[in-house]
Amino acid sequence: MTMLLAFARAVDAVNARIGKAAAWLIVVAIFVSAINAVVRKAFDYSSNSWLELQWVLFSAVFLLCASWTLMDNEHIRIDIVNSHLRKRVRDGIDIFGHVFFLLPFSILLLWTSWPFFLTSFEINEQSLNAGGLPQWPAKFLVPLGFFFLTLQGFSELIKRVAIFTGRMEDPHEGSGGSHAALAAEAERLLAEAKVPASSKSVPSASGE
Repeated sequence: MTMLLAFARAVDAVNARIGKAAAWLIVVAIFVSAINAVVRKAFDYSSNSWLELQWVLFSAVFLLCASWTLMDNEHIRIDIVNSHLRKRVRDGIDIFGHVFFLLPFSILLLWTSWPFFLTSFEINEQSLNAGGLPQWPAKFLVPLGFFFLTLQGFSELIKRVAIFTGRMEDPHEGSGGSHAALAAEAERLLAEAKVPASSKSVPSASGE
């Protein structure tokens, strides 16, 4: 288990660095979008390559930051039920989900997207739009992103098993974050929904 945890820490470090670097592509996408808009309005000129570059940058952020998001436990999950379960049950659900859902899905996407990219690369596939970008770099992002997501899936599985067996503390337990805020908001909305309509103040016809 010690070697497995060392592997998990190495994967975490790599994916955190990649995710933080890829996140800056959002700034680049904003810059490209702004320049494209200014040029189009001021000089009545536009290029499909500029438009497609924005899509590629967004795709890069989505795919390359997915593993970092998983590592930080910020992926979307339904916490309304999950938050009421015992810690050990939640850990068991995470292990089950990683083994039977996340890892099979990410491995399948990695396996099927590689020939998808390879074919595009071999024929030097170009955009169907005039003046657009080559397609193979964008298609390469799919296997690349799912490769790192698969590694992070194994890392999370190792850590979750270690937490479940008491060999390490859960780094996300009691840390709050966006999940805690969303869970609190969900609890507030549920509480409001349970309030009987008769208990709510209704203004009279006289306005009192």
